[in-house]
Amino acid sequence: MSLLDPAYLRARAGQIAVQSMKTAQPGTPGQRASRYAPSAEQVEYGTSHISIVDGFGNAIAMTTTIEDQFGARQMVRGFMLNNELTDFSFAPADAQGRPIANRVQPGKRPRSSMAPTLVFDKATGQIVMSGGSPGGALIIHYTAKTLYGVLNWGLNAQQAIDLPNFGSNNGPTLLEQRRFTPGVVQSLQARGHEVREQDMTSGLQAIQRTPTGWFGGADPRREGIVMGD
Repeated sequence: MSLLDPAYLRARAGQIAVQSMKTAQPGTPGQRASRYAPSAEQVEYGTSHISIVDGFGNAIAMTTTIEDQFGARQMVRGFMLNNELTDFSFAPADAQGRPIANRVQPGKRPRSSMAPTLVFDKATGQIVMSGGSPGGALIIHYTAKTLYGVLNWGLNAQQAIDLPNFGSNNGPTLLEQRRFTPGVVQSLQARGHEVREQDMTSGLQAIQRTPTGWFGGADPRREGIVMGD
């Protein structure tokens, strides 16, 4: 629970200023310094998301992946088996011989950014929204954008999904190509951001409860569609 300690969170929040910090250095929750090395960047492929609500109001948010293209290269009864070993580091140690924290080891869960999300009304317990996305390390960014647009700005699911994508993986500030004005880019650069405009192909799917029934949204950046009876 040291990651949620109020003093630790205040200290981390205090490092955020008007100017970009470029690269955020890791903290030491619980004052326990890490003896492990970080993983090298690895290619990510093969993720999908689906959000469903049935006629009884039961809802799911399912993000699924086969990981690397063609997964484990094995098909069983029409299903391609995944290869979750790609969510671990391929190398057990770095060049200095330090063990990599995400090395393959018994008892571990694979590292993943998958974020299938169900939102409930605290007062009634009713399902409010189901959502999620593929997208590797940027899944959290895409999903958070959609949740914020619906829950804080009052957009419908499709409008929130259609919003421009943006984010950072603790490096350059990433903006979806051709979706931001030069003024936004210049303003970020004036605050010290290294801005990189690129394709950010989310595959968001979301369903929200409305006063007149269920409303669904599908990301136009991929092949998903909205269907219902």
